[in-house]
Amino acid sequence: MSKVPAGAGPADVFRLAPGFRSGAAACGLKTSGALDLALIVAGAPAAAAGVFTTNLVQAAPVLFDRAALARPGARFRAVVANSGCANACTGERGLADAAATASQTGFALGCAPEEVLVLSTGVIGVPLDLEKVTRGIRAAAARLGEDATDVTRAVMTTDTRPKTAQGEVRLPGGRAVVRGFAKGAGMIHPNMATMFAVLTTDAAAPPALLARALRGAAEESFNRISVDGDMSTNDTVLLLASGTSGVEVRDADEPSFTAALAGVCVALARQIVRDGEGATRLVEIAVRGAADVGQARVVADGIARSSLVKTAIHGGDPNWGRILAAAGSCGAAIDPGRLRLAFGFPGREVWVVLGGSRADYDERAAASLLALDPVHIGLDLGLGDACCVVWTCDLSAEYVAINAHYTT
Repeated sequence: MSKVPAGAGPADVFRLAPGFRSGAAACGLKTSGALDLALIVAGAPAAAAGVFTTNLVQAAPVLFDRAALARPGARFRAVVANSGCANACTGERGLADAAATASQTGFALGCAPEEVLVLSTGVIGVPLDLEKVTRGIRAAAARLGEDATDVTRAVMTTDTRPKTAQGEVRLPGGRAVVRGFAKGAGMIHPNMATMFAVLTTDAAAPPALLARALRGAAEESFNRISVDGDMSTNDTVLLLASGTSGVEVRDADEPSFTAALAGVCVALARQIVRDGEGATRLVEIAVRGAADVGQARVVADGIARSSLVKTAIHGGDPNWGRILAAAGSCGAAIDPGRLRLAFGFPGREVWVVLGGSRADYDERAAASLLALDPVHIGLDLGLGDACCVVWTCDLSAEYVAINAHYTT
């Protein structure tokens, strides 16, 4: 059985799972002088797994980490993450810089470069300043401790707040914890959602089991969120297991461990969308009555990435025609005559469409439900029993302002 409390708030002290320490520094990659380099360090070589963007244009750290995790028997002592520069679309130099970052981290921590994973986020097409990065690594290594609060801030770009979550799982061998943090506010859309996350656990598990659990958890969380319909070049989620609890995750325990991991990932994913660039409201879209989950997912994603739907929500306009139009243009084989649409959570909803046509409803009541946070949209396809829930946010003028001047 698993239990997943709510994510820690920005003012809380955040700690990684036992067996991990962390440190952060400001090395000058951000012109603001804010924290921009973070280290996550395992006390002993840790098993690890990762999931990455499916964008064909992939940043150097993504390529570096993919290769590192694919090495047979690979174990890891550290993750080094920088913000302010994505090290994406930087060619051979970018790959060399990612390797040099791992090498400098290994030197500072006394471990092999092969035991280091690398994360970067920020502006695309700008080479990494290795002199600054090296300085930051040394400073962060000198500040390693149990409090990871600064680390959660060091990875932020357009984020307005840190994103953390924690949970636990009780297995036959005892209790293990899962704790993680994420960054992301824009360029968010499956698969995956510019975001990355680092998840840690004190359980012991082989890399293959960690990889399966992480893929399952990501599918239920990071692959079900959308801010703007754009997929990044740097999306990475890493999971590291220290094993310090002595609790081993066996094959029979995998469903429970995956459920606990998914709970943490969902909490982080919802925080990412809630902090979407310029967002004022979190939006939950539940598509039910589908022939299968795949169909429900396609319809839900189509609604979540519709700019017209998102702007209507921002304005509190119950323009349900935009939702049906988005559902009908997503490519799924739906029957318009069977559609039922409601605003508001079950039990407190206003049905605005029945049988594919406008229902008799109170316009003001429907509009009031779009002013809530979160907003809930429920669409029943009337074709089966499958369902899917995705999360997005409204689209405001502030989103345009942020992205119109991102590099200038």
